[in-house]
Amino acid sequence: MTSRLKQKYNQEIVPKLQKQFGIDNPMAVPRLLKIAINMGCKGAVENKGRVDAAAKDLAMIAGQKPTIRKARVSVAGFKLREGMPIGVAVTLRGPHMWEFADRLISIVLPRIRDFRGVRTKLDGRGNYSLGLSDQSVFPEIEFDRIEFTQGMDITFVTSAGADERGYYLLEQLGMPFQQQTAKADH
Repeated sequence: MTSRLKQKYNQEIVPKLQKQFGIDNPMAVPRLLKIAINMGCKGAVENKGRVDAAAKDLAMIAGQKPTIRKARVSVAGFKLREGMPIGVAVTLRGPHMWEFADRLISIVLPRIRDFRGVRTKLDGRGNYSLGLSDQSVFPEIEFDRIEFTQGMDITFVTSAGADERGYYLLEQLGMPFQQQTAKADH
């Protein structure tokens, strides 16, 4: 069973992208390659339970077990030693990726209070990153059982190669970008 968003991509978005950018080969159309989710655990040095709580929450959000990220270098000022767990990350591909993207775009982002859209800045290669301040906006997380509020970074990696193509792809997928407002002359 394919997700709603993947069906929309195959049936509606691929022909639009081909027409918009003059691409003859459907295999050359920009597509979503993976979604990487990263949670850095503030205070993990003092409290090892923060990494475990973040891993449990991220597993519920992403639908797959995250990897625990360890410090690469020691930093004396932060009492951080090389090899200490400091965060968790997961990379979604295939059906998990499409399902997560659909939930993020249609359910999670609209649930954010005072939400006016996400920034329109891509990385120069058509990839897009956004940050969420806490994990409680996901419906999978039970608000009463949150041990620590934890932010996360979500990166959409595309095969677009250029910001214009990546922006158009994500916009067609339903990413709620902020509307560009013309600056008033004073």
